[in-house]
Amino acid sequence: MTRQLFKEIFDNHFDTVRNYIYYRSGDSELATDIAQDTFLRIWEKQIDINNRNIIGLLFKISGDLFISSYRKQKIAASFKLNIESMVDNQSPVDKIQFIELKNKYSLALNSLSDKQRAVFLMSRIDNMKYHEIADAIGISTKAVEKRMRNALSHLKKELNY
Repeated sequence: MTRQLFKEIFDNHFDTVRNYIYYRSGDSELATDIAQDTFLRIWEKQIDINNRNIIGLLFKISGDLFISSYRKQKIAASFKLNIESMVDNQSPVDKIQFIELKNKYSLALNSLSDKQRAVFLMSRIDNMKYHEIADAIGISTKAVEKRMRNALSHLKKELNY
C-alpha cells in the first residue's frame, strides 16, 4: 500500500470510524484512540485494500479493538473493586500494613534505574511480552530479560521478600 493511498483512506474514513466507535461507547477520547489504532493496524500489516470492502474492514477492526478495550476495562474495574473491598473488610492493622507496603513499593519502584523501571512497567502494567518490549525500545530480548531479572531482584530485596 502506498502512502498516498493510505492517506486517502485515512482522510476519507477516519471520521466515519471514529463516529462508529463513539456511538458504541459514548466516549469521544476512546473513539479517537480506537480509530487511530485501526488505521495503524492497516498501515503496519500493509493490508491489501480495495474500495468495495474498506468500510467493512475498518468497522471489523475497530469493533474488535473496541471489544478488547471494553474487556480490559471490565477486568480492571473488577480488580479495582476487589482490591477496594479487600481493603474495606480489613482490620485497622491490616489497612496500615497495606498502606505501608504500598508506600514501600512506590519507593522501591522509584529506586530502580530508568531502564529497569521502564522494562518492569511495560511488562507489568502494559502487559507487553519481552519481545514486544525489545522492539519498542530497540534492544535485544536478552537485554530485556536481564533488566527484568535485575528489577525483580531489586524489588524483592527492597520489599524484604
